Amino acid sequence: MIFVSVGTQKFQFNRLLREMDELAVDELKGEKIFAQIGHSDYKPHNFDSGEFLNESEFKNCIKNCDLLITHSGVATIIAGVKEKKPVIVVPRLKKFGEHIDDHQLEIAKTFSKQNFVIMCGEGDSLGEKIKLARIHSFSEYHSQKERVVGAIRDYLSSL
Repeated sequence: MIFVSVGTQKFQFNRLLREMDELAVDELKGEKIFAQIGHSDYKPHNFDSGEFLNESEFKNCIKNCDLLITHSGVATIIAGVKEKKPVIVVPRLKKFGEHIDDHQLEIAKTFSKQNFVIMCGEGDSLGEKIKLARIHSFSEYHSQKERVVGAIRDYLSSL
């Protein structure tokens, strides 16, 4: 199953959903696709979707997907890479009314440079990125949470 997640921000991400809908007719015909579409106006015609998921439903979709396509939401990206799923990140862009600025572009570039995800930028073919994600060898993600927490504890105990 391909799981598409656009997050819960108040902005639409119709551009991604339309492209997935087109791919579902041709290149991805016969594949199971489910999208969490949030506040998007566009409702997919060629695959199942829901506006929002509770935590359990979201975790289940991540666990059971064989490919995650998502906006540049850090929590969603981390959820996918922790589960060792191939992740394609499509950043929301300000010029399409998908966010207030282009910070998602920077997030996508950063995760892509570290080889944790494949970024699909404006002008890229999502269909080609999907093919690549299925054969790509991603770097393994290791959380730095404990190291950061330890550094903060050390600092605080030195005060």
